[in-house]
Amino acid sequence: MPVWSEQGRRYWKRLSGRDSLLRWFGWLLLVLLLVWSWHLISERTIWVFVLDAPAQGADLIERMFPPRWDYMPQLWRPLWDTLNIATLGTMIAVLLGTPLAFLAARNTTPSVTLVRPVALLIIVGSRSINSLIWALLLVLIFGPGVLAGVIAIALRSIGFIGKLVYEAIEESDRRPVEAITATGASAAQLRLYAIVPQVLPAWVGTSVYRWDINIREATVLGLVGAGGIGVELMASVNTLAWGQVSLIFGLILLTVLFSEWVSARVRAATI
Repeated sequence: MPVWSEQGRRYWKRLSGRDSLLRWFGWLLLVLLLVWSWHLISERTIWVFVLDAPAQGADLIERMFPPRWDYMPQLWRPLWDTLNIATLGTMIAVLLGTPLAFLAARNTTPSVTLVRPVALLIIVGSRSINSLIWALLLVLIFGPGVLAGVIAIALRSIGFIGKLVYEAIEESDRRPVEAITATGASAAQLRLYAIVPQVLPAWVGTSVYRWDINIREATVLGLVGAGGIGVELMASVNTLAWGQVSLIFGLILLTVLFSEWVSARVRAATI
């Protein structure tokens, strides 16, 4: 197998009998897993529908054209709600996730044994549940509407922002920290003047990137009643109004492209 020497040169090293046996055993387990997975999928798949899928897909696409352009005025308000859900949810996540990141980072947390595990648990808990599931639960609590969507986006994004920012804090250069510590600065001054300037580009980039992701996620929250353009999409699908569906798809695509452009410009300005 190829290995690298201390001088950076690549050369080949023969595997021992034990290593070779372990490698072949690993490949055997992988093949068995693939065969078992394929068998399980085959048992639960109706292959008649699969074979008929290309014809059904072509028929569905044909029904989507031309788009129903006169339906556009009814989509501006749901689209605005979608943008608001993503933006407000991201803002709440940034406000809550940033201090959470400082509590989770090993070099800024007040207590490594008490505070840091709790902060990490919150971050993991937020990231482990999809925003659609959050929205489904919050619709049951607050009722259908934009509020459930905003909170769902925020709860999903707190862990994302907290994780990336706390990793940036832990990777910050120690030399400015040591220099400012030598001046007798307080803990708050240390964070403000030594750590914040180093992690600010990562913080801005992470926030904008999460907003970009949330634009996409907010478009589907309406499928469970959490407001936004997803409500119109669900209603159009349920009534088999495929001309409206294609129009909504196109509008979502343009919105996502716009968010990509904004995200790229902001990240380029902060790097």
